[in-house]
Amino acid sequence: MVTLAELAADPHPHLARLRAQGPVVWVPALGGWMVTGRAAAVEVMRDAAAFTVDDPRFTTAQVVGASMLSLDGSEHARHREPFVEPFRPRAVHAALGDTVRGEADRLLDGFAAQGAAELRRDFAGPLAAAVMAEVLGLTGIPVAGILSWYDAIVQAVDRLTQGQDAGSEGPAAYAALREAVAGTLDAGASGSLLARAAADGRLTVPELASNAAVLLFGGIETTEAMIANALLHVLSAPETAPADLLLADPDLLDSAIEESLRLEPGAAVVDRYATGDVELAGARIRAGDLVTVSLAGANRDPDVFTDPDRFDIHRPNTRLQLAFAHGPHYCVGAHLARLEARTALRACFERLPGLRLDERSPSAPRGLVFRKPPTLAVVWDR
Repeated sequence: MVTLAELAADPHPHLARLRAQGPVVWVPALGGWMVTGRAAAVEVMRDAAAFTVDDPRFTTAQVVGASMLSLDGSEHARHREPFVEPFRPRAVHAALGDTVRGEADRLLDGFAAQGAAELRRDFAGPLAAAVMAEVLGLTGIPVAGILSWYDAIVQAVDRLTQGQDAGSEGPAAYAALREAVAGTLDAGASGSLLARAAADGRLTVPELASNAAVLLFGGIETTEAMIANALLHVLSAPETAPADLLLADPDLLDSAIEESLRLEPGAAVVDRYATGDVELAGARIRAGDLVTVSLAGANRDPDVFTDPDRFDIHRPNTRLQLAFAHGPHYCVGAHLARLEARTALRACFERLPGLRLDERSPSAPRGLVFRKPPTLAVVWDR
């Protein structure tokens, strides 16, 4: 039977074997059910009454408290709705399009003349952190500090998922973020997302802090992984996804990013808990059982995606991928993440001629819950 270590290293062959047994299979290492079929995954994520996130075992809530990520029903709506309008596509592009490109160029200015760089921590992560700082109004906090909070929260959640103690760094990082949120609100930065959400009046300051942590956590994690994984996939297939072709055709660039999301979603799994006894795709699930939806598995379901392990930028149905989840917990920042990934790839291809992977430092995504290459070393022509 599959182990957590195997799922963290390279889950895809193991997920394929689990799927061959059925779209919903009990996995002892998880202590719960693993959903690997797309149809069953959509059913679970769509039905919050039968499969809830509102459970004491939900790991992110253990670190940052209750938020839109860990609540369902009317409480979920109360926490989520103040943040929906600013993340709609038109609002995102109007408010942040120039900011994202300007920050991408600023970061590239720092190393474009060198001919080599590590693009995950020198580019993708700082870009995502700077944009989220702008969105939330945390402009007085250095990007390095925001990244350190994010790293600590991610590590705490990952440890809890693996059955370990969360440690002290994650809660300490959240406490620092909570103070920064309170400071932003006290400063009266009317243009910030937090200030607008506070003006809505439905959330208390602690609730705003919990949701800010979730937005920061998701905004950096999702975007950093999207950029790093997309660059890795494109640069690993120069014949099928040449940079000049992607630059010339914006629709094809978008398709490459969507296909990368399908092939390797930055968030590999999402957890739900059965609220009652229920049958799902032939599996008899009992009340209280953990139901882990493998987004990575669903995105390679061969009943939906032909030749699912192949990176194909011309795949006609790639937008059926579930990297941003589905249903009431669909990622509120998905449009911003796409804007950042599109802008980041375009900036790299335009400004780093002959961009290619550094063969001396091979890269591959890793992680049980969050998947991206630990490093992404590249070189280009000076």
